[in-house]
Amino acid sequence: MPPSDLQEAPLFLSAPVPPSPHAGHRERLRHRARHGGPAALPDYELLELLLFRSLPRGDVKPLAKALLSRFGSLAGVFGAPLEDLVRVRGLGEQAALDLKLTHEAAVRISREPVARRTVITSWTQLSAYLRTAMAHEPREQFRVLFLDRKNQLIADEAMNEGTVDHAPVYPREVVRRALELSASALILAHNHPSGDPTPSQADITMTREVIEAARVLRLSVHDHVIVGRDGLTSFRAQGLI
Repeated sequence: MPPSDLQEAPLFLSAPVPPSPHAGHRERLRHRARHGGPAALPDYELLELLLFRSLPRGDVKPLAKALLSRFGSLAGVFGAPLEDLVRVRGLGEQAALDLKLTHEAAVRISREPVARRTVITSWTQLSAYLRTAMAHEPREQFRVLFLDRKNQLIADEAMNEGTVDHAPVYPREVVRRALELSASALILAHNHPSGDPTPSQADITMTREVIEAARVLRLSVHDHVIVGRDGLTSFRAQGLI
């Protein structure tokens, strides 16, 4: 091709990307959050705003409502396992991971007041933390809060995770870990994925075994808290300890 033809050849420019048809809705929702406060938003709109950051294009309102429908509540969405979230059509792995990161941030924030205060005299902070951390776990999980002589929280550790209705607990392992942390007292906690926090006979027996193992080494078990979506049960309040 001669140079003159090259000079006259048309230039092919990429077409501009058209604005999203949902951009107006997104901006209106952001405006409401800025001026009315996020607390005024219903759960599905709060979830929409979070999904905007992970899914920059498209209408995410149906997805937000589908998530709430599938997992039952906002807490249920954030507490759902990553592998269950990615199965929801339209969410994707990155957006699912963003939801789990948000949940982890909430758990750590709720843990801070507990760690700064005397746990045994701060039931409000303790129960709020346990609800956030455990109420929507799909499998039974057994945790131990290790306390020092002033009842300050040393560590909160998940000692075991089991099936939907059973998490094996080994009293010797609980006591061994308490000695490693130089703990003086314990608060036991586990969740009931069924939602009902009523203790079973197996829960009562296991608690007594842990108390007996701890007593030998002069460790106190202040309470055992069962966490469910329908509430919490304190063994201490129920006269079971």
